[in-house]
Amino acid sequence: MKFKAFLYACFGILCAFSASAQDMTDDEIKSRIQPIGQVYVAGAVAESASSGPRSGVDIYNKTCVACHSVGVLNAPKFQNAGDWSPRLEKGFDTVWKNAINGIGGMPPKGTCGDCSDDELKAAIEHMIEGI
Repeated sequence: MKFKAFLYACFGILCAFSASAQDMTDDEIKSRIQPIGQVYVAGAVAESASSGPRSGVDIYNKTCVACHSVGVLNAPKFQNAGDWSPRLEKGFDTVWKNAINGIGGMPPKGTCGDCSDDELKAAIEHMIEGI
């Protein structure tokens, strides 16, 4: 007799949970089963939410600061004349092309795969400002 009561209680609890699950809206269900990440195909152009070119300050603060603030893998530090001078002796265009194509431990475009060449140029100009 106790076993039957136990089964009825379990069945009742199961019905209660299934009824509450049906209360979810379609939007709630979609948000719950949404993938955690997204897949990008190499070479594909990522969609940008911005309406125009970003400033050098924005690019630096978003993507460059991680390495250039502390000199990761010998990256020239932000507005440090000692780090930037030897690189700038080769010419600004060389520094800019190295940023676009990658050099040493820096991958092409650093960590800003969706940056335009002009945005990278603005970020470099921000990093060497005042030198």
